[in-house]
Amino acid sequence: MSEGASSLHTRPAPFVGSEFPDREFEELCRFLRDTQGFDLGLYKDRCIKRRIAIRVRALGLDNAADYLRVLHRDAAEAEALLSALTIHVSQFFRNPSTFALLEKQVLPELFRRAGSGGRGRLRLWSVGCAGGEEPYSLALLCNDLTVAGVSVSILGTDVSAKILDQARKGIFEAQRLVEVSPGVRERYFSLEGRHYRLAEHVRNLVMFKQHNIMASQEYPRTDFIMCRNVLIYFSRAEQERILARFAGALPAGGILVLGRSETLLGESRELFDVESLSERIYRRRES
Repeated sequence: MSEGASSLHTRPAPFVGSEFPDREFEELCRFLRDTQGFDLGLYKDRCIKRRIAIRVRALGLDNAADYLRVLHRDAAEAEALLSALTIHVSQFFRNPSTFALLEKQVLPELFRRAGSGGRGRLRLWSVGCAGGEEPYSLALLCNDLTVAGVSVSILGTDVSAKILDQARKGIFEAQRLVEVSPGVRERYFSLEGRHYRLAEHVRNLVMFKQHNIMASQEYPRTDFIMCRNVLIYFSRAEQERILARFAGALPAGGILVLGRSETLLGESRELFDVESLSERIYRRRES
């Protein structure tokens, strides 16, 4: 057998999440809890370990112990890990049919309710907003839906401070805008090199804040919550707890939007009425 062929057989296989030993995983959980305030103990182990393994491989490592040593001495890697654990793929108007229903029915009705109730502000919350595409999509819709006397404020939250800093810049690769119509792109985006920058007056509708929905901190009072493809990473018990807290943050008639693979669980079914089952849109039930 040639030397080259022999090396192919002896080269270690890429590190995978199932190889992360329990002892090292517990140490990593303690590290994130103590240094980042991020509790992994409430997440599904299998999903989390797969994402940790991505960082181990990215550094060219093949075992958990070496990765932990890097993590303890390199603050940048701690931030990279946190981003890897929480990031979800996003783009403007992801799932266009959902945003079409929001534009034509849900958001106009919320504006009307706010106006008829004498309230001067409509509050929207995008949970797990990553690079900002989702809350900015809401801002683009609201920019053309305003009702006299009613302004809108949009909150985008994520656990990663680094990704929120990027979101505030409002600069996106072209692939993030594939669902943006040519007219909207021309009106609200300017081309800068190979990237697009969202117009400042639209960016100003969104405030970004670091927030962990698993922490004990209070949920903001809001009229609308969009939390898509976030609950899937939690255990069923924690999903039920989060849904109950969402209900507590919404007024009667407030709106909750979940991801396509998510649904109401447990007692939350008694707290919401279905607005659109196919789009996973629910309305806070009258008390």
